[in-house]
Amino acid sequence: MSILNLFKVALRAIAANKFRSFLSMLGIIIGVAAVIIMMAIGQGSKESVRQNIQQMGTNVLTIRPGAERRGGVRRDPSEMQTLKPADFEAIMKEKKFVTYVSPEVTASGQAIYGANNTTTSLYGESVEYFDIKQWPVVRGEEFTDEDIRKSAKVCVVGKTIVDELFPDGTDPVGKMIRFKSIPFRIVGVLKPKGYNNWGMDQDNVIVAPYTTVMKRLLAQTFYSNIVCSAITEEMSQDAIDELTQILRTSHKLKDDQENDFTIRSQQEMMETMTSTMDTITIILVVAAAFSLLVAGIGIMNIMLVSVTERTKEIGLRMSVGARGLDISNQFLIESIMISITGGIIGVIVGWLGTYVCTAFGLPTSIPLWSIVVSFLVCTVIGVGFGYFPAQKAANMDPIEAIRYE
Repeated sequence: MSILNLFKVALRAIAANKFRSFLSMLGIIIGVAAVIIMMAIGQGSKESVRQNIQQMGTNVLTIRPGAERRGGVRRDPSEMQTLKPADFEAIMKEKKFVTYVSPEVTASGQAIYGANNTTTSLYGESVEYFDIKQWPVVRGEEFTDEDIRKSAKVCVVGKTIVDELFPDGTDPVGKMIRFKSIPFRIVGVLKPKGYNNWGMDQDNVIVAPYTTVMKRLLAQTFYSNIVCSAITEEMSQDAIDELTQILRTSHKLKDDQENDFTIRSQQEMMETMTSTMDTITIILVVAAAFSLLVAGIGIMNIMLVSVTERTKEIGLRMSVGARGLDISNQFLIESIMISITGGIIGVIVGWLGTYVCTAFGLPTSIPLWSIVVSFLVCTVIGVGFGYFPAQKAANMDPIEAIRYE
């Protein structure tokens, strides 16, 4: 019997049991749709994380005080004061693989303007901070090196601060706000960045000269961090090695002493987050793939029932010359058609499902290879779980099959 005729017979058999065939496909539809949606969410989340980190600058390096500790061991408070102005001066003098450098001190508290107030974070930075973070001022201007030298009480603010303290639409530039009783004059408003992947509002921030925050607000002589940017992303490791050597020399550390500082790159963070998202995606896909396994078992069960119901038909076909191979191929083709049809519908359902996820604010991106893999898996399921029923049909004795009631 020709392949074309086998396809016609398989189509007639499927059409004769539409509801049963649909129930067989349903498991495949749900499984394929679930796999595609899970992979789309995983891929979309990974791209979203990458974009957020790239917005912060993939060549950004952060120097933190204190040696790296693991296993939950708490760092000694004295280790948190290891970054001094002398370190900043040494970096500025000796840097080759670093472009911009900004000492950083931070504080949290309430910002107040008139009867309005909001809880926020105050960052003390240098002028180069805006270049490091690629964060331009869209209204007003940045503070200047002269403001840093004089420890001027000026600041630039994020959009959230503007919305909370000036809800009536008043232009904030030039207005005086208070942070922990210290007055600051707003000289600029930062470009809005929105929320990052960790749910943090990046616009709920005030940036002021680091000297002002250190002297007038915190009364400290050390930095919380030092933020730098490598010349290029590819030179990040060279910059880390250079900064390590500069700081070890500045801190007079001997060869056998460990660093009393830690340097982290955005590239390292990106790799860690990507690895984490890949692991989560694999777990979700494996969980969704189990439904495909169940669907395959369902197809095998339906095909076995079909073989039993059509025993007489099989006997008649064999008695008029149909070979066992023809009977086997007939049932295999039925199984594959059910599986692939279910896969096609599953891809469509999965594609529509990603739009629903996007509507609810979940980042999605369907990788093309996930659709190809879905079709391959459906074909394997059709062949794999249709083989046993097909062989059972092919091995029937024609005479016994015709007598079957």
